[in-house]
Amino acid sequence: MRLLCGLGAGVCEAIFAVTPMETVKVKFINDQNSAKPKFKGFAHGVREIVREQGIRGTYQGLTATIIKQGSNQAIRFFVMETLKDWYRGGDPTKHVNKLVVGGFGAIAGAASVFGNTPVDVVKTRMQGLDAAKYKSTLDCALQIAKNEGFKAFYKGTVPRLSRVCLDVAITFMIYDSFMDLFNKVWKT
Repeated sequence: MRLLCGLGAGVCEAIFAVTPMETVKVKFINDQNSAKPKFKGFAHGVREIVREQGIRGTYQGLTATIIKQGSNQAIRFFVMETLKDWYRGGDPTKHVNKLVVGGFGAIAGAASVFGNTPVDVVKTRMQGLDAAKYKSTLDCALQIAKNEGFKAFYKGTVPRLSRVCLDVAITFMIYDSFMDLFNKVWKT
């Protein structure tokens, strides 16, 4: 059930927030690294992307992003809740200290990085300015494997690991604090 809840959260996150923002971000990075950047700022860049490619232009790599965000959250929720259960030793009423929650969050973040960095690499390629050279998400993955080898799927792992572990640790500490507050307000 934890995997499914995380998967559902990740899929919704991918469709409604992550894909359009990530696509625009990746296109901006690619544009700024080109010889003649054409985007003059955020608003101008978004207008140009939508004018040239329609709303679809902000949803490039949707399939890869759904897979990435879905697996991301599925892994994180599963690992986090499993570690908390282990810590409680079968007693669901046992309090888990916020620093322990943070440590478990960092572990959950690391698990998600190692579990889905290959999908993140594919997603980023599908959202870039050169995305048109791929027929599909699968084609992109196959081209990376064929032309660059297995190691290419783990490009950027170390910087992503350092950012994600801290991010997930803080997120789960805040989430846990809000849940404590909500449980005091609304007795469950």
